[in-house]
Amino acid sequence: MSTFLVAYGTSEGQTEKIAERVVATLTDRGHDASARDVATLPAAFDLEGFDAVVVGSSIHLGKQQDSVVAFVERQREDLRTRPTAFFQVSLSSAVDNEARQAEAAQYVEDFVAATEWHPDRIALFGGALRYSQFGFLKRLMLKRIARDATGDTDTARDYEYTDWDEVDAFTNDFAAFVEGRLGVSPDTS
Repeated sequence: MSTFLVAYGTSEGQTEKIAERVVATLTDRGHDASARDVATLPAAFDLEGFDAVVVGSSIHLGKQQDSVVAFVERQREDLRTRPTAFFQVSLSSAVDNEARQAEAAQYVEDFVAATEWHPDRIALFGGALRYSQFGFLKRLMLKRIARDATGDTDTARDYEYTDWDEVDAFTNDFAAFVEGRLGVSPDTS
């Protein structure tokens, strides 16, 4: 059994929802896992008790959450000493459009270059549009963005684009990598 930290930054909650799914999948494999919003962690947060770390961030205005960037920059040296993974959540990853998917991949490349952190595994997931949670101006802005990205502009309903099978596959792949690298087996008792 290994201990996993799933650290995330979110605005509307989809990244948190994905982080909780990652925790559930790791727990089902017999590992000890916990999700934490990096915005609530103290600056001196210690990774010592964790064998592996998964970091997740949503994209807003073309970049990851500021809290996630700050967390990775603060923890960069500790992250380099253990298995790590990164997942990004965006509308660009939700569509079957090469230009949009290239845009999402570029966000990751820019993040890796800026933070100088090179996770062992990376995944890009579609996010969600929760029009019901937005005020008038944000709903109008996101409707405009969605028109080009997904076409889902009916603000009377919410949309979820996350492929949960992809989330599970990413998590299981990373868990197997950690198990192999650390020479541990999941606790299946």
